[in-house]
Amino acid sequence: MPSGDEFVPDWTSAPGDTIADILVERNLSVAEFAGRMGQPIDRTKDLIQGRATITIKIARRLQQVLGASVEFWMSRDFQYREDTARLHGADDEWLRELPIGDMIKFGWLYPAPRPSEEVAASLRFFGLSSVPAWRHAYAELLAMTAFRTSQSFDSRSAAVAAWLRQGEIESKMIDCSPWDPNQFEQSLSAVRPLTRRKHPSHFIPGLRQICAASGVAIAIVRAPNGCRASGATRFLARDKALIQLSFRYLSDDQFWFTFFHEAGHLLRHGDRKLFLEGVESSSQREEDEANEFAAQILVPPQAQPILLSLRANDSREVIRFAQRIGISPGIVVGQLQHYGRVRRDHLNSLKRRFTWDE
Repeated sequence: MPSGDEFVPDWTSAPGDTIADILVERNLSVAEFAGRMGQPIDRTKDLIQGRATITIKIARRLQQVLGASVEFWMSRDFQYREDTARLHGADDEWLRELPIGDMIKFGWLYPAPRPSEEVAASLRFFGLSSVPAWRHAYAELLAMTAFRTSQSFDSRSAAVAAWLRQGEIESKMIDCSPWDPNQFEQSLSAVRPLTRRKHPSHFIPGLRQICAASGVAIAIVRAPNGCRASGATRFLARDKALIQLSFRYLSDDQFWFTFFHEAGHLLRHGDRKLFLEGVESSSQREEDEANEFAAQILVPPQAQPILLSLRANDSREVIRFAQRIGISPGIVVGQLQHYGRVRRDHLNSLKRRFTWDE
């Protein structure tokens, strides 16, 4: 085990890197080098690219052709193999943290032809070159998150990172006008009627179009195993925001409340940090403000007293009230349950349920 003062790199450098540098300095081609080494060009390329181990025989030829001692070349190869084995162990551990099965099932990742290529394929998905680079990028990202509480489940950070990354990828295909907070807030009144549409194929295109007009991309991304997020909000660029929704609860009241909650974060806390809902709590004040924003958009303050006076378990009264204020009856049920006016197991037939094959 290395001591506290010993330098342990999070990268590897094959002896071939040193060989390549010397060839450039001496203006030697790979073919010329292979001829001087007395070996085929394919084997020489394997040596330069780190695929071939340096034996004592090869080390002696390197000493004769390039210089440096046999001990130098043998030690150089030994250190490379040792570092590679150590880092591959760390890579395999990282791979086990990822929800690879779901990433393949959802079409985010193609199955690697060989197990040895799984790490490289996963890194390409994240757009990063190494596991240490991934840990640096996402440790910083997840450290600055703000969460809405969900104490029932734990999320794995790698699974959450995969979900977030897929949201980034999908958002690139969504053309948006520049971010305009005033226009976005005004457009929410046009979003409310969409809550009454029954099928996601009927309301998601309209939701995306309305939000894109003011600089907000909407990505609907299924949460993989280990990711308990219901929604996320962040800026992808100075003029483009992203609201990412997971449909985690597969009901209309949860979906729409989460959307307006995220909209509240953009408008009230648009300070460029990530808000990730459904994992654990970080800033209760901001979450309470986003909750209040969503509740008042869905049920305006002037209608709140009527909502709270509705007779418990009277489905017809709930439906009439929902029609009067122009939202889905399921949202009204969700609000009544939230305020304790209706038991959690009552009136749920008024909520619309969704499936991912929709």
